[in-house]
Amino acid sequence: MKVAINRWCKVNEIQILVLGFAAVIFIGAILLSLPVSSRSGQYTNFIDCLFVSTSATCVTGLVTVDTGTHWSNFGQFVILCLIQVGGLGFMSIATLFALLMGKRITLKERLVIQQSLNSFSIQGLVKMSKYLLKFTILVEIIGATLLATQFIPEFGVAKGIYYGIFHSISAYCNAGIDLIGEFRSVTPYADNPLILMTIASLITIGGLGFFVWQEIYSFRTTKKLSLHSKIVIISTVILIVGGAILMFIFEMNNVKTIANMPLRDKIVNSIFASVVPRTAGFNSVPTADMTEGGKFLTIVLMFIGGSPGSTAGGIKTTTAALLAITVVSIIRGREDAEIYERRIGKEIVYRALVVATLGMCIVLVATIILCITEKTTLDYIVYEVVSAFGTVGLTLGLTPELSTPGKLLIAFIMYCGRLGPLTVALSLAQKSMPGSIKYPEDKIIIG
Repeated sequence: MKVAINRWCKVNEIQILVLGFAAVIFIGAILLSLPVSSRSGQYTNFIDCLFVSTSATCVTGLVTVDTGTHWSNFGQFVILCLIQVGGLGFMSIATLFALLMGKRITLKERLVIQQSLNSFSIQGLVKMSKYLLKFTILVEIIGATLLATQFIPEFGVAKGIYYGIFHSISAYCNAGIDLIGEFRSVTPYADNPLILMTIASLITIGGLGFFVWQEIYSFRTTKKLSLHSKIVIISTVILIVGGAILMFIFEMNNVKTIANMPLRDKIVNSIFASVVPRTAGFNSVPTADMTEGGKFLTIVLMFIGGSPGSTAGGIKTTTAALLAITVVSIIRGREDAEIYERRIGKEIVYRALVVATLGMCIVLVATIILCITEKTTLDYIVYEVVSAFGTVGLTLGLTPELSTPGKLLIAFIMYCGRLGPLTVALSLAQKSMPGSIKYPEDKIIIG
């Protein structure tokens, strides 16, 4: 009995990561429920607080109450802190405080950091965390400065700077939560290319991942990029450029979105609409008014998401790219997935397949449940579920209308999307020793 209790009490690094995010969400929900957090000075419904805290910590952007009008300055500050902690990972923040206090980082803590950052090894992780924090602060300051130049003339110096800081952090962390008010996101600035391109750049930088940026920075001396960075960069460029071209084609004659805009604004808004589904829920045109093609393209981009080791969600660009590479390799008669004269191990291909399959299963099951709990059309539900799983934050307007079961389900999907479906599954599964038995091989018909 004692052995069984000890076995259940022990937690591995994956479980620490999962429980750590849950603890941050719960603390955030308690703070947001306090009267000081609301502009009215009254308690906020705890389910809504839990939903918003989950959305901020999981850097999603879906909100059941308007961020700009419901929350006080204290409540908005809590949300901003949750976004920053959720974007960087609570272990990176904890490492910073531990180093400032002069504490050593143990092996167990290094393993948790490795899981949090999706690193290949534990070597140099503490130094990596320092560089990550410095890089983040630098990028966010630059973004805040550019945005403040546009917000100050409209809101004044103090509020303009505050808006610049908030939206810079929200964009870099791929959260997509805004202070504009009335659930408008950045639609009032559809004709302001500096605001849209600054936010799009911050989203892209945050969505690439720090490891890729580190290799790009070191390229001057090393003159080489890892296979991981090459795949991330190429797949990101293809998705952004291809998505922008398709979005322009789908929406160019839509008078409710970009049809009446000048050519410059049409191009800028098409690029913006291609970037934001990569897990940052800002929108410069009304999402509910988009064409069916534009909505479907957005769903596809949201499901893929950003890149590993970044602030983004989704199944990740490398997962989608690896599946495509595997399909092409099999069609060409290869036994393994091959690209750039490199062979990718079958265990990595299996992992990509599991991640994509689990993601599709989560979307499927959640869609079925919401079809029971919510009174709306299928396209609204699918859009909402994929947005939550991809930690995007775009919505067709369903989020504020969700029932209590719907809010709890979407919050859980956001949680799974931020941590990754495989991470959550592994945290719930008990590890077993690899079996020494190898069963006879057999065949089934495929295709």
